[in-house]
Amino acid sequence: MPPAPHPHPAGRRAASSGAGHRVAVLAYDGVTLLDVAGPAEVFKEANRFGAAYRIELLSPTGAEVTTSLGVRVAADGAVSPELACDTVLVPGSDLYPRVAPVPDDLSDAARTLAAKAGRVASICTGAFILAAAGLLDGRRATTHWKVAHVLAARYPTCHVEPDAIYVRDGAMYTSAGVTAGIDLALALVEDDHGPDLARDVARALVVYMQRAGGQSQFSAPLQGPPPRSPALRKITDLVTANPGDDHSPGELARHLNVSTRHLTRIFQDELSTTPARYVENIRFDMARALLDQGHTATRAATLAGFPSYESMRRVFAKKLSISPAAYQRRFTTTRRPDAG
Repeated sequence: MPPAPHPHPAGRRAASSGAGHRVAVLAYDGVTLLDVAGPAEVFKEANRFGAAYRIELLSPTGAEVTTSLGVRVAADGAVSPELACDTVLVPGSDLYPRVAPVPDDLSDAARTLAAKAGRVASICTGAFILAAAGLLDGRRATTHWKVAHVLAARYPTCHVEPDAIYVRDGAMYTSAGVTAGIDLALALVEDDHGPDLARDVARALVVYMQRAGGQSQFSAPLQGPPPRSPALRKITDLVTANPGDDHSPGELARHLNVSTRHLTRIFQDELSTTPARYVENIRFDMARALLDQGHTATRAATLAGFPSYESMRRVFAKKLSISPAAYQRRFTTTRRPDAG
C-alpha cells in the first residue's frame, strides 16, 4: 500500500478562497451522533460571532447514514478526490474497534479527504479510522481512555497519549471520548480566530474554555487483573484488605520472606509497576470510590489508608490534575446546591 498522504499544508488557504472555511465531517453508518453534532454546534455558534464556517456532512458514497442512535441523516455529498477542505472531522463509533475492524472504504475516504485538507481532526474512536488510513504513523495521538491501549497495540507506530483531552501533532488533531470533541472544536476555533471569539463560543454553549485535568478523572479504577503468582496475589490481597497498614516495600517483602529487590522484580514482571506505586494506586482507587459515595475528603483519606489528607491531595493532583474536593464536586452528583 502506498504511504498515506498527510494533510496538505496549503489546503486551508486554497479551500478558503471566497467561500468561508469549509468543514467536512465524515459520516458513516454507526457514527456516534454526539461526535458529529457537538463539534458542529461549536462551529455554528462561532459563525454568530463573526466566523464563516461552512459545515458539510460527507459519506463515502454520498448515501444517507444511520447514526448510533438509529437516527438517519442525509449526507450533503460523497467523498471525492477533487474536494479541498479547510478542516476534516472524523467522528467515532462504538463499532470500531470493539465490534469490527475499520472497513477499507472508510479508511480510504479518510485518506482521500486528508490529501487536500488544511487540517484533519478525529473525535473519540475516529482515531482508529485515521490510524487505519495510515495518517497517524509516527504521530502523537489520543482517543477514548477505554480503548487507548488498543490503539497503541494495534498501531505501534502511533504514539498514544491516553490521558490527553486532545492532541495536536502538526496539522493532525485527535481528541478523547465524545464531549472532548467540543474541547477540540473550541481549540480549532481559537486557532482560526483567537481566544476572545473562542471564549464567546464557550460561554454561549455553557462549556469550559479549557477543562481542568485529563481523561484519567473520567476513567475506571486503575486496578487490573489479579496477579498470576499466588505469592504476589497474597500481597495484593493484603494491601486491598488493609490499605492503611504499613505497606512499605520492606514490610511487604517480609510477608513473603524475600528481599525487597526480589519483590520489586516480581511486581515489575507481573504488573509492570513498583510495590510503592501499586499501594498508591490502590489507595487512590479506594479514595475515589469513597468520594463518589459521599464521604468527606478527610474521611476518604483516612479510610483509604493515606497518611494524611495532604498526601492524598498530592496523589490526586498528580493523577488527575485536580484536588479531591474538585473531583467530588464534579462527579458525585449532577445537582447543584442552588437547584432546590
